[in-house]
Amino acid sequence: MKRICLWSGPRNISTALMYSFAQRRDTHVIDEPLYGHYLRITNADHPGREEVIKNMNCDGNSVMRDIMRDKESNFKILFMKQMSHHLQGLDNEFLQKVDNIFLIRDPREVIPSLTIQLPDAKVRDTGLDIQWKLYQLLISKGGNPVIIDSRELLINPEFILTKLCAHLKINYSKEMLSWNPGPINEDGIWSKYWYETVHKSSTFMPYKPKPDLQKKFLPLYNKCLPYYNKLYKHALVAKRS
Repeated sequence: MKRICLWSGPRNISTALMYSFAQRRDTHVIDEPLYGHYLRITNADHPGREEVIKNMNCDGNSVMRDIMRDKESNFKILFMKQMSHHLQGLDNEFLQKVDNIFLIRDPREVIPSLTIQLPDAKVRDTGLDIQWKLYQLLISKGGNPVIIDSRELLINPEFILTKLCAHLKINYSKEMLSWNPGPINEDGIWSKYWYETVHKSSTFMPYKPKPDLQKKFLPLYNKCLPYYNKLYKHALVAKRS
């Protein structure tokens, strides 16, 4: 089985990309298997925190061992939607045994949405600093991770998805371009707090630039931007029509 980890930050259209992969007949998706672990070890005050912890295995190493050992699946591909900031205090050996994708987004477009749920968001909450460190680590160990930028994906979904599948050495399927509105069975129980927009969608929505940031968000933006710029230099770029 090919195992894929998508390392994203919040509000990066990662759920839409998970829904895209869920349309493939050869693929099973898992939604943020390390979320309970992250909430337990950080005491982060997220919406639905206690419900998430109660309903998940919160031992991250145990979670990933079980996933990596599973050989009973009828699917050829396992797609794990992961948040990069959930990767804390863990044995990272599994990273060498999966295909790693990084999904990034300009913090100018992330911060206004993120701070609705997390008013006191820090750089760590965007995941960009961890994504950059993790990308460097994988490269240093001879890995071949791929970076997708949310804007580039929305500008030309088919082009970017085709390039992504080629990198992963799997066949591209047009089924990845659309899905039925509403939740999917694989959604985490936190979907009611975070997934309202994607539940109303049936495809990747066309890219639209966001308004300028409010001044109160500029300090956070300025801290995030260098990490984003470093990652974007290595991202797949969409073909413009």
